[in-house]
Formats: sequence, C-alpha cells, structure tokens
Amino acid sequence: MALLVNCFGGCAQTAAPAVPMLGAYFPSWLLCALAGVLTAILVRIAFVWIRLDDVLPARLLVYLAVATVAGLLVSMTVFGR
Repeated sequence: MALLVNCFGGCAQTAAPAVPMLGAYFPSWLLCALAGVLTAILVRIAFVWIRLDDVLPARLLVYLAVATVAGLLVSMTVFGR
C-alpha cells in the first residue's frame, strides 16, 4: 500500500488546463499543437528559401520533430507551473 501511495503521490485533482479565447475555453494542448504546426510551416518556408529542404534525408521526421519541440516549448513556457 505504501508503494502505491508513493507512486501516485504527485497526482492532484485540478481542473483541466483551459485558456479563454474569444469567449470560449480551449484546451492548452490544442493551442500548443497549433503553435507547433505553425512553427513547422515557418521552418519549412525558411528551409525552402535557403535550399536546405532538398537535402534533408527524412523531411517528414524533421518537420514532425520541429513541431513537437516547438509545441513542448510553448507548453513549458506558457502553461508550465
């Protein structure tokens, strides 16, 4: 029983992280995902402009990683506790 208490000791019941925008509440993860996608689009435009996009070995994985990192950074900086 003590092991179970230690495993779930950091869990707390709080409200879902929601952000009010234009009178409606949006989940914070949705805004982070949107920020990640927009960042990946901007990075792709920059890579095409400097002609780096043609030499990328796995474009999909690179842009997926860029979107993931950007979304996680937004989540940590804006919504982190």
